[in-house]
Amino acid sequence: MKIVVIGGTGLIGSKLTALLRDRGHAVVAASPSTGVDTITGVGLANALTNAAVVIDVANAPSFEDRAVMDFFQTSGRNLLAAEAAAGVGHHVVLSIVNTDRMPDNGYFRAKAEQERLVAASGIPHSIVRATQFMEFLGAIAATHADGDTVRLATGLFQPIAADDVAAILAETALAAPRNGVIDIAGPDRAPFPAIVGRYMAAVGDGRRVVGDPEANYFGGRVEELSLVPTGDARLGRIGLDDWLRRAPEL
Repeated sequence: MKIVVIGGTGLIGSKLTALLRDRGHAVVAASPSTGVDTITGVGLANALTNAAVVIDVANAPSFEDRAVMDFFQTSGRNLLAAEAAAGVGHHVVLSIVNTDRMPDNGYFRAKAEQERLVAASGIPHSIVRATQFMEFLGAIAATHADGDTVRLATGLFQPIAADDVAAILAETALAAPRNGVIDIAGPDRAPFPAIVGRYMAAVGDGRRVVGDPEANYFGGRVEELSLVPTGDARLGRIGLDDWLRRAPEL
């Protein structure tokens, strides 16, 4: 079966592409670096010819509110139109848990718009909403650093390993379309400062982690359940401690 992975050369896309190829599928790793650009449309029609499934794991090059919204709107419209023309039978998109519960976070707003476009497209689809990736814990700590202190919201946090994200996306793509949402998360749930503190201790980062109920997460206010699933969720197999032991570079 031909499967096109949009964003196929990135963190999740490269893992997903390898998994699907190992299972015998013809996989196109589509990205601007391989000649497929969902913003301009260059290479898109050719990449989607005879594709049965498209998995969209592309990320915006900028996190600025207007830029990220423009990216997901333009990319989403171009991609879905090309899929409709090509007769693609299943569209899978990677989104974020609770995109609809943090309207003051520009990135979450843009992902919610991407989800809306997918749901309205008429193409059979599955929306996989993931919690934040364990691979981003270092960047999260850096973004919330204030001198020798890392100040984080006190809500719950439940990061998932990229390997688990790729595995679940592969399973979802090979199954029947859900025409709805699947939440996925890691197996460990704890307050945000505790999770990031475990990461920092593992990498020898001696900065102090402080919980602050007023701290934002990339511009958005965080309530207790803002960043974790609030209903049924598929949990990954890799716990934080296992990931910290396995990760080649932290």
